[in-house]
Amino acid sequence: MSRLHVVSGKGGTGKTTVAAALALALAEEGRRSLLVEVEGRQGIAQLFETEALPYEERKIAVAPGGGEVFALAIDAERALLDYLQMFYKLGGAGRALKKLGAIDFATTIAPGLRDVLLTGKACEAVRRKRKDGRPVYDHVVMDAPPTGRITRFLNVNDEVAGLARIGPIHNQAQAVMRVLKSPETAVHLVTLLEEMPVQETVDGVAELRAAGLPVGGIFINMVRPEILDEEALARAGGTERAAVAGALSRAGVGGARRGGRAERLVGPLLEQAGEHVERVRLESAQRKEIAGLGLPSRELELLSGGADLAGLYRLAKDIRKQGIPEAAA
Repeated sequence: MSRLHVVSGKGGTGKTTVAAALALALAEEGRRSLLVEVEGRQGIAQLFETEALPYEERKIAVAPGGGEVFALAIDAERALLDYLQMFYKLGGAGRALKKLGAIDFATTIAPGLRDVLLTGKACEAVRRKRKDGRPVYDHVVMDAPPTGRITRFLNVNDEVAGLARIGPIHNQAQAVMRVLKSPETAVHLVTLLEEMPVQETVDGVAELRAAGLPVGGIFINMVRPEILDEEALARAGGTERAAVAGALSRAGVGGARRGGRAERLVGPLLEQAGEHVERVRLESAQRKEIAGLGLPSRELELLSGGADLAGLYRLAKDIRKQGIPEAAA
């Protein structure tokens, strides 16, 4: 299985929720997963109903079967200080650079350096080993930037590698890209059954493939339950007012008299039925668009009570049941 799962999606599709549920799903049966946040929004802390995440790995949940989920909010400034200490042994000088504002200066003038630091931290967690040679984390899940920026975010390391031909920065960029473009990585996209998110997903998959980045699967989020079967949908689109009023009266809703409650309900009911039929048709068309990508897709239910902790566990169970998508060979 892939060990680094990068989760992206158009804003509003619930990518952070899906990333959190995926981390829970991967941690089942005694495994350990690390959930990484790179945008500084503290969305993970809110989902798991815990305090703001510091720049350190912290256990935030226990998965079914005794697995553990850790979380890390990566800060580019702190990551750069770690980087300077690791490769240049700056120590106190690095902290002095921070006070002088040199950190912001460095990440501004060096194209892609910020993203190298963010992705590099996640890749380091993937490569990290215990004393017995086993990985510290079985899986790392990254709550990544939105679909419109994901390819540049992941592929910017190539640009940095081109700018720095030798030295630690070059080596770091090359090491990161070896992980990101390997079978160890799968980039998943989250979408809704709506035209704009699906189109952005289609475009995102094309960009990722063109950049040689491994695409995993599509998570179709917030799927509403089916209310009517195919036969009922066909009838709903052409039902006459008199037939509906008669059915309501026979069911004991209102009376049969003209202008009664049953008759007054006909208009709103037919309007809702028409809207439902139209929505189902649009969703069917979007499913076909997604199927045309040739990628595994997983449908996750709409959480009526919102994305709380109990909802995360329900989504994780659903992901495990459907199977976790892998990147195509």
